[in-house]
Amino acid sequence: MRKLIKIGAFALACSIFANCSNTRYLKPGQNLYTGSEIKINPDSAAKIDNQKQVKKELEGKTRPRPNKSILGLKPKLFIYNLAGEPKKPKGIRNWLRNKVGEAPVLMSELKIKYNNDVLKSYLISQGYLQAEVTGDTVIKNKRGKAIYTAITGTRYKINKITFPPDSGDLTHVINQNKENTLLKVGNFYDLDTYKNERIRIDNDLKESGYFYFSPEHLILQVDSTIGKNLVNINVRIKNIAPEASLKPYTIRNINIYPSYHLRRDSVLRSLEPLKYNDFNIYDNRDTFKPRVFDRLVFFKKGERYNRKDHNQSLNRMVNIGAFQDVRTEFLPIDSFKNSQLDLNIYLTPLKKNSLTFSVTGTNKSNNFVGSELKITQTTRNIFRGAEQLDVSASGGFETQYSGQASGINSYSLTGEAKLTFPRFIVPFYKPKSTTAFIPKTIASLSYQLLSRDTVYKLNSFKAQYGYNWKENQFKEHNFNPISVNLVTSNKDTASAAYKLLTDQNPGLEYTLQNQFIIGSNYNFTYTNQMQDKRRHNLYFFGGLETSGNVWGLFTPKNAEGKKEIFNTALTQFVRVETDLRSYYKVTPTVIWANRLNLGYGYAYGGSTSLPFVRQFFAGGTNDIRAFRARSLGPGTYQIPNNNTGFADQGGDIKMMLNSELRFKIVSILHGAAFVDAGNIWLRKEDPLRPGSEFKLQNSLDELAVGTGVGLRVDATIFVIRLDGAFPIRKPYLPSGQRWVINDVDFGSKAWRRDNLVLNIGIGYPF
Repeated sequence: MRKLIKIGAFALACSIFANCSNTRYLKPGQNLYTGSEIKINPDSAAKIDNQKQVKKELEGKTRPRPNKSILGLKPKLFIYNLAGEPKKPKGIRNWLRNKVGEAPVLMSELKIKYNNDVLKSYLISQGYLQAEVTGDTVIKNKRGKAIYTAITGTRYKINKITFPPDSGDLTHVINQNKENTLLKVGNFYDLDTYKNERIRIDNDLKESGYFYFSPEHLILQVDSTIGKNLVNINVRIKNIAPEASLKPYTIRNINIYPSYHLRRDSVLRSLEPLKYNDFNIYDNRDTFKPRVFDRLVFFKKGERYNRKDHNQSLNRMVNIGAFQDVRTEFLPIDSFKNSQLDLNIYLTPLKKNSLTFSVTGTNKSNNFVGSELKITQTTRNIFRGAEQLDVSASGGFETQYSGQASGINSYSLTGEAKLTFPRFIVPFYKPKSTTAFIPKTIASLSYQLLSRDTVYKLNSFKAQYGYNWKENQFKEHNFNPISVNLVTSNKDTASAAYKLLTDQNPGLEYTLQNQFIIGSNYNFTYTNQMQDKRRHNLYFFGGLETSGNVWGLFTPKNAEGKKEIFNTALTQFVRVETDLRSYYKVTPTVIWANRLNLGYGYAYGGSTSLPFVRQFFAGGTNDIRAFRARSLGPGTYQIPNNNTGFADQGGDIKMMLNSELRFKIVSILHGAAFVDAGNIWLRKEDPLRPGSEFKLQNSLDELAVGTGVGLRVDATIFVIRLDGAFPIRKPYLPSGQRWVINDVDFGSKAWRRDNLVLNIGIGYPF
């Protein structure tokens, strides 16, 4: 063990000071390969277009790849050499050499002629049709590299494009869509563009019934002999294209097997089908109502095959959430002799019932730790229309583990029933959806009990009816025209704990009143985060909620001038929130993430502020991490002694900005450096909380700012996050004294106690 420690220390010293040479471990005649160098037109002063990018592409295509290096050093090769030849097939030495280390890449592995051909082929594909590449090697002190010289010549451009003459149905389709061609006169010759043009034509033909056509049946003839570095392109159908690919196909029979399993294959095929519209349904178990397939299958008998209907049908059958396996089969009739296809659809349903458990742990920055247990019973296809009923029950708790009020406990109990219909259900109207995504109608009923120790309890009863649909893979809509929420509270107003809580949170007294929230809400989400190859990804959320605006017209006022339903105040407000996020890949392992979160609530009628369950809050693990959860604001107000009791500072207006640089350290360990800024405000000044009113001209001066660093364990299926943050701007200090950067003192125990906040979270903050 001591020897291995010495080896590790020696390797580290070598990698830092570069006092060791990896070549000393090479056998006689061996030379270490250090990489390649590309020279483009070295005897010409003129540069080609995008020369740096072309050079980078050429370097990336050379083989072999040299040993990995960091700042010119090769630590993995150091470890391989210093670990030595293992004497046993297992053990630390073997692990260091073969898992951590990396074997030397030798000059003997270099194949100059192969690389010459690869680089020349790439240049030709980019339009340098007269390119030539020659390679050579340079060896010195047992280290060698390859030098490739590329003479490119002039890059060719497109002079003319010719499509096949319009002599039949197939060529008519090609010519009908030739205005959409990717080939443009004056553009550079580019092989990738030619390949994509073949795919474009194939897509057009697939939409017109040419099921067996393939891009390989097209040829783009390039004539480079016309001079002036120009080419003519002639698009043609290959003479060897099979006959089946040259004719359009129509759909004859549509056979659906809704309860398919391989062991039941022969039984199902022998059944007498149920004929419904254009479908033959083989199912002796009557698993689904036939009308379900009107929304899943876009093909009709006698119509030409087209790829759009094919893809939309597949996507709908997959996205409906009722099947564990979906398979389609197109079979030609009489072995390609005619032009008809039979469509067989094999569907294997998911189990009707399933039970899921989940446990989550929390550690919040307001010194509360806890966990939640949730159990969900799912019943599928409950009315034989691919509906889904989810009944769930969950319970969670929090406890304060430090601070003067340690021992204060909080728990929540939640029950919810949610019924999802895979279609729009609108009274007196039958909307149609032609996208690949299944629209959903969702009705839900829930109850939640939140108990804050013995101080107060909140009961929330909620019923909601609405719709969820995707416009495309990027855009999603949620609209709930009916949303009813009754919030009641039980509190011991005479207790010392309640008095302490309301003293620290003066606005809490009003927000804990019994309230009816009756209205509608709409949310829109846009994201392209599923496109991993994009360098810049975006996420946008916008939400609008109203309450009491319609009911308020018919609800009488009480003696105090407030509107009530069953002796409970009707809350009237409009609430708007937006959340814009940007993820920019600086390098493949470094991401710059930013978020702008804005919220505004306007309470009117008998309401002076948003209800507690609709307010905005600031501070916490996913917010402004240098301040404890819900302890920030509103405005320049500061709660007395914010280390004790509950912090429940809510507001009507919120502004928050986050910027975080995320980077990979090693394996699944990632790091981050971040800055958070923001605050909340009340729309109207609360006399008990001076400085709480929002004034546009003062808003930037009243922003809190915090910064810090973090570690993340990102195992893809879960992320555990640890963030350490501290404030550098405190809005509750007098104007002109709010920046506290000069007060930062990590060596002071008192400063750390009052300013350093540790956050443990699950998932990324945004």
